[in-house]
Amino acid sequence: MTEPAPIRPSWDTDELPQGEEKVAAVQGMFDAIAPRYDRLNRIISFRLDVRWRRRTVRDLALSPGSVVLDLASGTGDLCIDLVACGIRPISMDLSFGMLSADRSGVPRVQTDILRLPVPDAAVDGVTCGFALRNLLDLPTFFAELGRVVRPGGRIALLDVSVPSNRLVRWGNDVYFGRVVPRIGALLSDGAAYRYLPKSVAYLPSPDEMLTALRDAGFDDAGHAQLSGGLTQLMVATRNR
Repeated sequence: MTEPAPIRPSWDTDELPQGEEKVAAVQGMFDAIAPRYDRLNRIISFRLDVRWRRRTVRDLALSPGSVVLDLASGTGDLCIDLVACGIRPISMDLSFGMLSADRSGVPRVQTDILRLPVPDAAVDGVTCGFALRNLLDLPTFFAELGRVVRPGGRIALLDVSVPSNRLVRWGNDVYFGRVVPRIGALLSDGAAYRYLPKSVAYLPSPDEMLTALRDAGFDDAGHAQLSGGLTQLMVATRNR
Protein backbone atom coordinates (compact mmCIF):
# COMPACT_ATOMS: atom_id res chain seq x y z
CA MET A 1 0.00 0.00 0.00
CA THR A 2 1.48 3.33 -1.05
CA GLU A 3 1.57 6.27 1.29
CA PRO A 4 -0.52 9.30 0.30
CA ALA A 5 1.43 12.19 -1.17
CA PRO A 6 2.07 14.99 1.32
CA ILE A 7 -0.41 17.84 1.12
CA ARG A 8 1.27 21.03 -0.01
CA PRO A 9 0.06 24.44 1.11
CA SER A 10 -2.05 26.09 -1.57
CA TRP A 11 0.66 28.65 -2.34
CA ASP A 12 3.26 25.90 -2.94
CA THR A 13 2.08 24.83 -6.39
CA ASP A 14 3.34 25.14 -9.93
CA GLU A 15 0.39 27.42 -10.71
CA LEU A 16 -0.16 30.43 -8.50
CA PRO A 17 -3.51 30.44 -6.65
CA GLN A 18 -6.23 32.74 -7.94
CA GLY A 19 -9.38 34.38 -6.57
CA GLU A 20 -10.48 33.64 -3.02
CA GLU A 21 -8.01 30.74 -2.89
CA LYS A 22 -5.23 33.31 -3.26
CA VAL A 23 -6.64 35.42 -0.41
CA ALA A 24 -6.80 32.44 1.95
CA ALA A 25 -3.39 31.17 0.89
CA VAL A 26 -1.67 34.51 1.37
CA GLN A 27 -3.29 35.09 4.77
CA GLY A 28 -2.28 31.63 5.99
CA MET A 29 1.24 31.99 4.63
CA PHE A 30 1.90 35.29 6.40
CA ASP A 31 0.39 33.98 9.63
CA ALA A 32 2.89 31.11 9.41
CA ILE A 33 6.04 33.13 8.66
CA ALA A 34 5.34 36.13 10.90
CA PRO A 35 7.65 35.14 13.82
CA ARG A 36 10.78 35.16 11.62
CA TYR A 37 9.66 37.50 8.87
CA ASP A 38 11.85 40.48 9.82
CA ARG A 39 14.95 38.38 10.31
CA LEU A 40 14.53 36.73 6.90
CA ASN A 41 13.93 40.08 5.21
CA ARG A 42 17.22 41.43 6.51
CA ILE A 43 19.13 38.31 5.53
CA ILE A 44 17.79 37.78 2.01
CA SER A 45 17.91 41.48 1.06
CA PHE A 46 21.33 42.12 2.66
CA ARG A 47 19.52 44.85 4.63
CA LEU A 48 18.57 46.70 1.45
CA ASP A 49 14.94 46.45 2.63
CA VAL A 50 15.81 49.01 5.32
CA ARG A 51 17.02 51.46 2.68
CA TRP A 52 13.98 50.86 0.47
CA ARG A 53 11.54 51.56 3.30
CA ARG A 54 13.32 54.74 4.31
CA ARG A 55 13.19 55.91 0.69
CA THR A 56 9.45 55.18 0.69
CA VAL A 57 8.87 57.35 3.75
CA ARG A 58 11.08 60.12 2.35
CA ASP A 59 9.24 60.19 -0.97
CA LEU A 60 5.87 60.14 0.80
CA ALA A 61 6.87 63.70 1.69
CA LEU A 62 4.28 64.40 4.36
CA SER A 63 4.64 66.79 7.29
CA PRO A 64 5.05 65.66 10.90
CA GLY A 65 1.69 65.01 12.52
CA SER A 66 0.17 63.61 9.33
CA VAL A 67 -2.08 60.57 9.76
CA VAL A 68 -1.04 57.69 7.48
CA LEU A 69 -2.46 54.23 6.94
CA ASP A 70 0.26 51.62 6.55
CA LEU A 71 -1.55 48.90 4.61
CA ALA A 72 -0.47 45.26 4.62
CA SER A 73 1.73 46.55 7.40
CA GLY A 74 3.20 43.22 8.43
CA THR A 75 5.29 43.50 11.56
CA GLY A 76 5.40 47.30 11.46
CA ASP A 77 8.74 48.12 9.80
CA LEU A 78 7.31 51.01 7.79
CA CYS A 79 5.37 52.22 10.81
CA ILE A 80 8.61 52.51 12.78
CA ASP A 81 10.17 54.63 10.04
CA LEU A 82 7.04 56.77 9.79
CA VAL A 83 7.02 57.42 13.55
CA ALA A 84 10.70 58.39 13.37
CA CYS A 85 9.68 61.17 10.96
CA GLY A 86 6.93 62.45 13.26
CA ILE A 87 4.10 60.87 11.25
CA ARG A 88 1.17 59.12 12.98
CA PRO A 89 0.65 55.72 11.30
CA ILE A 90 -2.13 53.19 11.74
CA SER A 91 -1.12 49.60 11.03
CA MET A 92 -3.60 47.54 8.96
CA ASP A 93 -3.17 43.96 7.80
CA LEU A 94 -5.27 40.91 6.97
CA SER A 95 -2.86 38.60 8.80
CA PHE A 96 -3.46 38.34 12.54
CA GLY A 97 -0.09 36.61 12.85
CA MET A 98 1.71 39.60 11.38
CA LEU A 99 -0.17 42.08 13.56
CA SER A 100 0.63 39.97 16.62
CA ALA A 101 4.32 40.25 15.76
CA ASP A 102 4.07 44.03 15.18
CA ARG A 103 6.66 45.83 17.29
CA SER A 104 5.94 49.41 16.24
CA GLY A 105 3.57 50.21 19.11
CA VAL A 106 1.12 52.06 16.84
CA PRO A 107 -2.63 51.31 16.62
CA ARG A 108 -3.31 48.05 14.77
CA VAL A 109 -6.37 46.89 12.84
CA GLN A 110 -6.98 43.48 11.26
CA THR A 111 -8.91 44.13 8.07
CA ASP A 112 -9.24 43.45 4.37
CA ILE A 113 -7.44 46.43 2.86
CA LEU A 114 -9.66 46.25 -0.23
CA ARG A 115 -12.51 47.40 2.06
CA LEU A 116 -10.98 49.86 4.48
CA PRO A 117 -12.97 50.71 7.64
CA VAL A 118 -12.17 54.39 7.14
CA PRO A 119 -14.41 57.36 6.13
CA ASP A 120 -13.88 59.19 2.85
CA ALA A 121 -10.94 61.63 2.70
CA ALA A 122 -10.06 60.79 6.32
CA VAL A 123 -6.26 60.38 6.14
CA ASP A 124 -3.28 62.36 4.90
CA GLY A 125 -1.56 59.45 3.23
CA VAL A 126 -1.01 55.75 2.67
CA THR A 127 2.04 53.53 2.53
CA CYS A 128 2.19 49.90 1.44
CA GLY A 129 5.32 47.77 1.37
CA PHE A 130 5.79 44.56 -0.63
CA ALA A 131 2.12 43.63 -0.79
CA LEU A 132 0.63 44.75 -4.10
CA ARG A 133 1.30 41.37 -5.70
CA ASN A 134 -0.56 39.62 -2.89
CA LEU A 135 -3.81 41.51 -3.37
CA LEU A 136 -6.81 40.07 -5.16
CA ASP A 137 -7.75 43.16 -7.16
CA LEU A 138 -5.36 46.09 -7.63
CA PRO A 139 -7.84 48.49 -9.32
CA THR A 140 -10.18 48.05 -6.34
CA PHE A 141 -7.29 48.71 -3.97
CA PHE A 142 -6.26 51.86 -5.84
CA ALA A 143 -9.89 53.05 -5.80
CA GLU A 144 -9.92 52.59 -2.01
CA LEU A 145 -6.79 54.73 -1.76
CA GLY A 146 -8.51 57.42 -3.78
CA ARG A 147 -11.50 57.24 -1.45
CA VAL A 148 -9.73 57.46 1.92
CA VAL A 149 -6.88 59.88 1.10
CA ARG A 150 -7.80 63.56 1.38
CA PRO A 151 -7.27 65.90 -1.58
CA GLY A 152 -3.59 66.84 -1.59
CA GLY A 153 -2.69 63.72 0.41
CA ARG A 154 0.07 61.36 -0.69
CA ILE A 155 0.65 57.65 -1.27
CA ALA A 156 3.88 55.64 -1.56
CA LEU A 157 3.69 52.02 -2.72
CA LEU A 158 6.77 49.79 -2.60
CA ASP A 159 7.09 46.33 -4.11
CA VAL A 160 9.42 43.93 -5.85
CA SER A 161 10.19 44.41 -9.53
CA VAL A 162 11.71 42.73 -12.57
CA PRO A 163 15.08 44.33 -13.44
CA SER A 164 15.28 45.65 -17.00
CA ASN A 165 19.01 44.83 -17.31
CA ARG A 166 19.37 41.26 -18.57
CA LEU A 167 22.40 40.43 -16.42
CA VAL A 168 20.83 41.85 -13.26
CA ARG A 169 17.58 40.03 -14.08
CA TRP A 170 19.44 36.72 -14.54
CA GLY A 171 21.24 37.12 -11.21
CA ASN A 172 17.99 38.12 -9.51
CA ASP A 173 16.19 35.07 -10.94
CA VAL A 174 18.93 32.72 -9.75
CA TYR A 175 19.15 34.24 -6.28
CA PHE A 176 15.44 34.59 -5.54
CA GLY A 177 14.42 31.49 -7.47
CA ARG A 178 17.00 29.09 -6.03
CA VAL A 179 18.93 30.54 -3.10
CA VAL A 180 16.17 32.37 -1.20
CA PRO A 181 13.85 29.31 -1.03
CA ARG A 182 16.70 27.31 0.52
CA ILE A 183 17.37 30.02 3.10
CA GLY A 184 13.64 30.14 3.82
CA ALA A 185 13.50 26.39 4.27
CA LEU A 186 16.39 26.50 6.74
CA LEU A 187 15.17 29.42 8.82
CA SER A 188 11.41 29.63 8.35
CA ASP A 189 8.86 28.09 5.94
CA GLY A 190 10.26 26.64 2.72
CA ALA A 191 6.92 26.62 0.91
CA ALA A 192 6.35 30.31 1.61
CA TYR A 193 9.76 31.28 0.29
CA ARG A 194 9.16 29.25 -2.85
CA TYR A 195 5.94 31.21 -3.37
CA LEU A 196 7.31 34.69 -2.74
CA PRO A 197 9.79 34.80 -5.67
CA LYS A 198 7.08 33.54 -8.03
CA SER A 199 4.48 36.03 -6.82
CA VAL A 200 5.99 38.88 -8.86
CA ALA A 201 4.07 37.33 -11.77
CA TYR A 202 0.87 38.72 -10.22
CA LEU A 203 2.01 42.30 -10.78
CA PRO A 204 0.80 44.19 -13.85
CA SER A 205 3.29 46.33 -15.78
CA PRO A 206 4.24 49.71 -14.27
CA ASP A 207 2.29 51.48 -17.03
CA GLU A 208 -0.86 49.51 -16.18
CA MET A 209 -0.53 50.30 -12.49
CA LEU A 210 0.09 53.99 -13.13
CA THR A 211 -2.96 54.15 -15.38
CA ALA A 212 -5.09 52.53 -12.66
CA LEU A 213 -3.76 55.00 -10.07
CA ARG A 214 -4.56 57.95 -12.31
CA ASP A 215 -8.05 56.57 -12.88
CA ALA A 216 -8.41 56.42 -9.07
CA GLY A 217 -7.65 60.14 -8.69
CA PHE A 218 -3.86 60.34 -8.55
CA ASP A 219 -3.05 62.30 -11.70
CA ASP A 220 0.66 62.78 -10.99
CA ALA A 221 1.40 59.09 -10.24
CA GLY A 222 5.05 58.30 -10.93
CA HIS A 223 7.22 55.21 -10.91
CA ALA A 224 10.88 54.58 -10.04
CA GLN A 225 13.03 51.46 -10.01
CA LEU A 226 15.31 51.07 -7.00
CA SER A 227 18.60 49.18 -6.69
CA GLY A 228 18.84 48.36 -10.37
CA GLY A 229 15.21 47.32 -10.60
CA LEU A 230 15.14 44.86 -7.70
CA THR A 231 12.24 46.88 -6.31
CA GLN A 232 9.88 49.58 -7.55
CA LEU A 233 8.28 52.58 -5.88
CA MET A 234 5.17 54.44 -6.98
CA VAL A 235 4.30 57.78 -5.42
CA ALA A 236 1.36 60.07 -6.12
CA THR A 237 -0.75 62.95 -4.82
CA ARG A 238 -4.53 62.81 -4.52
CA ASN A 239 -6.17 65.27 -6.88
CA ARG A 240 -7.28 68.48 -5.18
